[in-house]
This record gives sequence, C-alpha cells and structure tokens, in this order.
Amino acid sequence: MFVEAVRLLITLALLVVGFNLGSGMPGWFPAAEFDPGVTEVWGAILGAGCGYVTGGVIGRAVNRSITKAPQVVSKASGAELFAGAFGLITGIIVGCVLAVPTIVLLPANAGWPLAGLIVLVLAAFGAEVFAARADDLLSVTGLRRAARLVPGTDEAGDRYLVDSSAAIDGRVLDLVRAGLLKGNLWATAFVVDELQGIADAADRNRRRRGRRGLDVLDTLADMPGVSFLVLEDTVPEHQEVDAKLLALAAKLHAGLITTDHNLAKAASVRGLRVVNPHSIGESLRPEVAAGDIIEVTVERAGNEPGQGVAFLDDGTMVVIAQAAAAIGTVVQAEVTNTLRTAVGRMVFATLSGVSIR
Repeated sequence: MFVEAVRLLITLALLVVGFNLGSGMPGWFPAAEFDPGVTEVWGAILGAGCGYVTGGVIGRAVNRSITKAPQVVSKASGAELFAGAFGLITGIIVGCVLAVPTIVLLPANAGWPLAGLIVLVLAAFGAEVFAARADDLLSVTGLRRAARLVPGTDEAGDRYLVDSSAAIDGRVLDLVRAGLLKGNLWATAFVVDELQGIADAADRNRRRRGRRGLDVLDTLADMPGVSFLVLEDTVPEHQEVDAKLLALAAKLHAGLITTDHNLAKAASVRGLRVVNPHSIGESLRPEVAAGDIIEVTVERAGNEPGQGVAFLDDGTMVVIAQAAAAIGTVVQAEVTNTLRTAVGRMVFATLSGVSIR
C-alpha cells in the first residue's frame, strides 16, 4: 500500500510536469512548433509512464529504508505505540513545513503531489524511528526509566530479569557480592506489583516473603558492580506473570534469574539463559554420605507411617524412619541414602539414638 501510494503521487507529479512541458509553458520549453494539444497529450503520457516506473522503484527503496532504519522488534508494546503515534504526528508537521517550498516554487499541479509525497515519507519515517526509541523518548518525559546497559558489558550476555521467587529467596545478593553475577539486572513493573500484592496479603508469612522480596530489590539498586532498573515494559498478549517474563526475556535477549523450577525449565526449553541461585547453592552444599551420624530436630511427621522429618542447617530435608514419636526433640540419626532431585536434595536416615534433649 505504501509503495502504491508513492507510485501514484510520483506518477501524478510527472504527468503534470510532462503536460506542462508539452504545452510549452514559459519557464519550461519555448513554445511548441507543433499542435499544442498533441504535445500536451504526448507530454502527459510520457510523464505518467516515467512516473509509474520511477515511482515503483522509489517507493520500494523508500519502504525498505524505512523498514530497516529503526531495527525494531516485530511486536509493539504500549510504549512503542505511544511513541510511534507521537513520531507520526511529528513527521507530518515536519513534512508540511518542508513541503511549503515545493508548493511555492513549482507549479500547483506538480507541487501538491510532491508535497504529499514528502509528508507521507516523513510521517512513516517518524513513526518507525520514534517507536524504536520508545524507551529514550519516554525517559525524557519522565514517564519511565530507559534500560541502559552498564558500560563495557556484553549487550547479550550481561542482562538479566529478576523473578519474584529469586527476589524473595535473596541469594541473588550473595551472587552479586561474590562477583558471580554482574552487569544489568532488571525487574519488571509487573513483578514488583506481584511482590507488593504478596506483601499486602492477609497471611503473615506471605507478607513477610513479599516484604523480603521488595527489600532485596531495593538493596540491588544500591549494590556496586550491577545496574539495577525497574522496567515498565508490558506484554499485553500474555496474562500470566511467568509468560510475560519469558516473552520479555526473549524480546530483550536477557537471561532469567529465578528459583522457580518450572519457570527455569520453561526458559531453558525456549533457549533462554537461566541463573538459579537455589541450584547453585545446592551444588555448593557439603555432601552427607551414607553412614554419617547427624544430630537434627524432628519437626513433623513424614508421609509414611512412623516417619519423622527434620532439616539440616542448610535447609536439606531429612526423612528419618521410626522417628514420628520424637517430634520436637533432638535425635541422632544415621544416614542411609541421599537423593538429589530437580528441586533439591533429600537425605534418608534411621533413628540411631534416643532423644538427647
């Protein structure tokens, strides 16, 4: 449609130019020696033919240039639509100003089509370029903060989105302090809203988790070695927070920091980089081998009759046979087996001593 519109305007402009040349108007050619009516028709035909061919070539070239200019993504967010509309209006205004000399200096029949072409090209160019720079445009107006990369970092390898589960877990702070995680850490506005909703929940434990997540994000903003920003990008085509995160991570070519096992799996399937602080912590935990004697507090009954469940200092679950009667006491248990699962490590043990306190 854009190419055809350009072709039509150029065809009309050159048709008028050819007609005027054929009529021998002052300022173009001396008066024609032939019948003016014949020369006008031939001039119009030749001008229209040249305009049709030239318009198609120019239209396709301009269309390719406008399409490649911003290097934009295929799906536009609300911010990009807003910026694109602003760019369209700006392009129309600039085009109208630049088209005035064309209307004034050229004959009216030729000047108006060329003026329309100028307005059309600048309006399309402005819409594409402004949509591609939506972040910078809105950051100037104060409506959002642009996601800037830390100088000297790899644009693709040092940008991560922080999930709510990773914020609540808090071990992302330890990774940053240890220098294992650096670069650009971003949290989306919908993740912050999710944490705020958890912090406002009626359940006390949920409130504590939500507040911890918000505190972790606040701490990240002040930590050296990383650039932390809250992005206002929206993903209207998805409703679930996890789906929004995956789509946005793919769009920004960013990795994902999460302790959610299912979300991490989904991200890996989509080819996204995943940093799971929980998995890193699991791999660094000291191993408990079969035959070791451990002292633990039995906290609750297990799923099977007679089982008791305890936890090591690092949070590893210990399932103790015949320890259901010792709930609330410290016992000695002998490790019989360890099992590493996708969500963590489990230790199985048998009661080797009576309650010691």
